[in-house]
Amino acid sequence: MDPRADSPIGVFDSGVGGLTVLDECLARLPAEDFLYFGDTAWFPYGDKSADQLRGRAEAIGNWLIAKGAKLVVVACNTATAAALAHLQTRLDVPVIGVMTAESHAAVQSSRSRRIGLLATEATVASGSYQRMIHAHDAGAEVTAVACPGLAPAIQRDNPFDDEIVEMVRDYTAPLREAGVDTVILGCTHYPMVERLIRRHVPADATLISSGEEIAREIAGTLARQGMLAPAGREGGYEFACSGDPAAFRTIGSRFLQMPFGDVQQVDPGIADGA
Repeated sequence: MDPRADSPIGVFDSGVGGLTVLDECLARLPAEDFLYFGDTAWFPYGDKSADQLRGRAEAIGNWLIAKGAKLVVVACNTATAAALAHLQTRLDVPVIGVMTAESHAAVQSSRSRRIGLLATEATVASGSYQRMIHAHDAGAEVTAVACPGLAPAIQRDNPFDDEIVEMVRDYTAPLREAGVDTVILGCTHYPMVERLIRRHVPADATLISSGEEIAREIAGTLARQGMLAPAGREGGYEFACSGDPAAFRTIGSRFLQMPFGDVQQVDPGIADGA
């Protein structure tokens, strides 16, 4: 299907975390339509292998394109680390991930050149952020902390309890010890507890997340392609997920603070030969 300017932008994440990216995109690109897919049946992505994530991400990307997407946003740091380059060679539309802009912004923000990273196990193990940061500043010190329990805790029904407070305190301890002045929130779930994280990192630290930068990159990419939606129209949004639609709607509407309407349940499968 050939995309048109009024075709939707496809966005996917392992669950509801990518809604932090979608929220910024809805505000900054009000004329665009969006189709968001939350892969809740496969959540979390942080414990999946790179091969699994490439195959799953390709299948999701193809499903979004089949639904008419003119551009695909990988609104998941773990999937970006494992599959972005793969998707850019396999899909027939532009594909944007969430890590490059954050790394650049972190280097520009840091005065001490001590940068902290909170991310999933798979993202930290990939070394992608470390490589991107060092491409901008080879002398930067990166303190990377894997947070295996944080995204699942945020996605459950009541994430704001004593357990998650203790979890954030423990995960941020190495950042306090390293004296970082900039912290990358390396999972799109983490901005949902940004205020809690802010309380436990050094007081003057700048927190870097992806939503605003991704919205700018989408706008620039579509402008170059001549694919921006006509100004003045009011864009819409649709949601789909691979798990329980009712649970996705309940959790997602609480975080996005807007009505979801119907949520389609879809299982894109795994791409062959990925």
